[in-house]
Amino acid sequence: MELTFLGAAGTVTGSRFLLSAPTGRILIDCGMFQGPRAIRRRNWEPFPVPANSIDAVVITHAHLDHCGYLPALVKQGFTGPIYCSHNSARLIPIILRDSAKLQEEDSAYARRSGYSRHAQPQPLYDAADAERAIDMLVGRDFHERWQVIDGLFARLDPAGHILGSATVALTYSRPDEGDVRVVFSGDLGRGNHPLLKGPRLPSDADLVVMESTYGNREHADVDAELEQMAQAITRTIERGGTVVVPAFAVDRTEVLLTALRALMDQHRIPRVPVHIDSPMALAAFDVYKDAIAKGDPEITTAALAEGVDAVDIPDLHQARTPEDSKALDAPGPKIIVSASGMGAGGRVTHHLKYFLPHAHNCVLLVGYQAFGTPGQQLRDGASSIRIHGQDIPVLAEVVDIEAFSVHADRSELLDWLGSPRQRPAAAFLVHGEEQAATDLAATIRQRLGIPAVVAEHGQTIVVPPGEAID
Repeated sequence: MELTFLGAAGTVTGSRFLLSAPTGRILIDCGMFQGPRAIRRRNWEPFPVPANSIDAVVITHAHLDHCGYLPALVKQGFTGPIYCSHNSARLIPIILRDSAKLQEEDSAYARRSGYSRHAQPQPLYDAADAERAIDMLVGRDFHERWQVIDGLFARLDPAGHILGSATVALTYSRPDEGDVRVVFSGDLGRGNHPLLKGPRLPSDADLVVMESTYGNREHADVDAELEQMAQAITRTIERGGTVVVPAFAVDRTEVLLTALRALMDQHRIPRVPVHIDSPMALAAFDVYKDAIAKGDPEITTAALAEGVDAVDIPDLHQARTPEDSKALDAPGPKIIVSASGMGAGGRVTHHLKYFLPHAHNCVLLVGYQAFGTPGQQLRDGASSIRIHGQDIPVLAEVVDIEAFSVHADRSELLDWLGSPRQRPAAAFLVHGEEQAATDLAATIRQRLGIPAVVAEHGQTIVVPPGEAID
């Protein structure tokens, strides 16, 4: 077999890994590239192999950088099944419909305003493409083994990152040479998620493809981070300002709401209106509440005991229409939770344009900020950021909180990779900025004795790697 890294190599976004076996081709993850323009342009490049030559796609979870390119692949001719967990099959349609809608709206806005360099800006895909991709989704149970193509079997195990997130184990049966197993980590959770159980440890594998988002960092103390957040919210509300929280629509919003409710109940922050301003986040919110209410096995015992109150706030408001969203752009004490989490698109961009130029407001960053995104620029102290072709001055307070990260840090990644009794013959690191991946590879080699390599974009390796890794 051969494995080709078509995304998330040297960058955090655009996860796409093509496994070519003698009996066919499958794609693990089919994500969109986000961040700097040079990276985003890859979304518009023709897929490196004919889309109709791919027999199936397996998706690890319902984040845009792992599933958001599916409609574009379908648009180019892919017609096979798209496998994922059952909860992912509920969340992915929300992501794809919202993505198509935003692209159509953004291209229309660009045409009206003239800020695009293209005379007639077009979306990467439209709602019809998204619906065709959604119709191809096939939900699978965790721990179930099924045949994807002749001789190649797959199994999904919980990853603890978001609801429905999975690691993927692929086993290719070679009649004369024995089985070969490749494990893809997807995005790994931390084990301290307020709603979800932690990731399942991997089984033995010949090759592991593992994320490295926080490969050279340890997460800060959660209690200290929450106190920092509480202080930032309190002083903003006391000066009559608004707190804008760019948050990933799936999972981050739910995790944030559990923290806000706890801080309010503990009288650590004032009780003020909290607005969820993202149709996608609201739809995902319903899926999470339903999973809690029905006792889904991914949900922690503590969250099941508390019920839907775990993610509900008494003064919670839902901005479902564009008019609801526009009405939030007004002075006054409140908290707005809006997508996207890196400030790279969606309704939050309009809130940033309105609130950033005023010093009494605050922008709270509660997730990973990929290089080149507005969130990364704000985190690093930019005096202005460019939104919709305009340079927006940054006078509002900007506070970066890591307590809500649902990515495993360096120690947690090492624990996960080193847990099987028979360690893999090789590990290829993806889904991380260059320095994070490089540092993690060196640590893996030193501490675990596993040959570890940072994958390169477009690189093809033989599976099992044999001496190619040395």
